[in-house]
Amino acid sequence: MEVKATVKTVRVPARKARLVLDLIRGKGVEEAAAILKFKPNYAAEVTGKVLKSAVSNAVNNHQLDEAKLFVKACYANEGVTLKRYKAAAKGSAHPINKRTSHITVVVDER
Repeated sequence: MEVKATVKTVRVPARKARLVLDLIRGKGVEEAAAILKFKPNYAAEVTGKVLKSAVSNAVNNHQLDEAKLFVKACYANEGVTLKRYKAAAKGSAHPINKRTSHITVVVDER
């Protein structure tokens, strides 16, 4: 039985989040948590929280065995983009796009 957890509008670009998610796809839950714990970027920190939430959902809501869980799928979709402007020379402005993403982790039993 697939169980998922999602976090929405995280202030990390989807492109950077996908780099972290590629590391844990298909791994066991304990191994994935260890990888995310020692990865030194913000996307790994957020993904670790989402993974922990998905495992908690599986154990508490669906009575699955935590030792048998693995990361079946994980993906990051683009969220809303915060559009800001920075003042530039001669009264002009340069756009700054602050991108967000929606991160989803799906766990299942082996």
